[in-house]
Amino acid sequence: MRSPGSWGLTLSTAAPLLVVAAGTIVAAKAGLSNIGQEGQLLLGCAAAAFIGTRADVPAPLVITLSFLGAMVLSGLWAGLAALMKFTRKVPEVMSTLLLGFVAAQITTFGLTKKWLLLATKNTSRVNNGQQLPDRAKMPTFTLFGNQVSWGVIIALVVTVVISFVLGRTTIGFRLRMLGLNARTARRAGVSAAVVGGGALIASGAAAGLAGGLWMTGGSAGDRFTSNVSSNIGWQGLLVALLARDRASLAIPMAFVFAALRTGSSFLAATGVDRRITDVVQAMLVLALLVPPAIAAVQRRRRGTEGAS
Repeated sequence: MRSPGSWGLTLSTAAPLLVVAAGTIVAAKAGLSNIGQEGQLLLGCAAAAFIGTRADVPAPLVITLSFLGAMVLSGLWAGLAALMKFTRKVPEVMSTLLLGFVAAQITTFGLTKKWLLLATKNTSRVNNGQQLPDRAKMPTFTLFGNQVSWGVIIALVVTVVISFVLGRTTIGFRLRMLGLNARTARRAGVSAAVVGGGALIASGAAAGLAGGLWMTGGSAGDRFTSNVSSNIGWQGLLVALLARDRASLAIPMAFVFAALRTGSSFLAATGVDRRITDVVQAMLVLALLVPPAIAAVQRRRRGTEGAS
């Protein structure tokens, strides 16, 4: 358990998963479904890579600017879905999903231009970004011989803050009111556009921060590529679903998914297809989500029979 490298990578991988899940829960509390985390995280990675390779400032400042840039860009991207939701009544499920594909195309275009993301001296047949300098990489600390990214601490702090805001503040109360009954919330003076739109933007900003953590944490390599997001956004969404909209429960769930993800590398080294972990993840999701769904259907049927 304490041997070098046994779980340091797992913790570092769990950090972006946890931040994505926490942001997803914010939107869910407001009754909104953000499923475009993969594209939002990809934009966050792109922003962090762009700033990290160009900002000639000391290490703490360049990392901070990378995170802020990632959050702003992804938050604005999610804000487009919020704008369409509250001005044109476009379902956020559809808009966030489709915007994810647009984000992928935008970053692919960025990898064709040296003034955007393409490396100035790209010798590979595949377009890759500029290598991140050491000052733009997240520092690590040693725990029982394991190198752990400081992104883990950031992810835990973000999750604790979100959990506190949702459960102990007026903002959280308004989000929950909007999610439970939009009509009652409107009569109580809660603006769906302001509160709901803010929740969707915050969810996108969290995915952007996760992209910054993923890009600078070392787990994704040292440069931006077209597939750098590597399904972290989708898996973070699954973490939020299994946590059942409780930020505190997202912590162990993120660790489990990160362990499955990093463990697939060791499986591949032994000759076992690493895609077996996808099967395990699917079975885990089914095992945890199907029973509550069946129970909800049974309660609804009992309610219908009682009313008749």
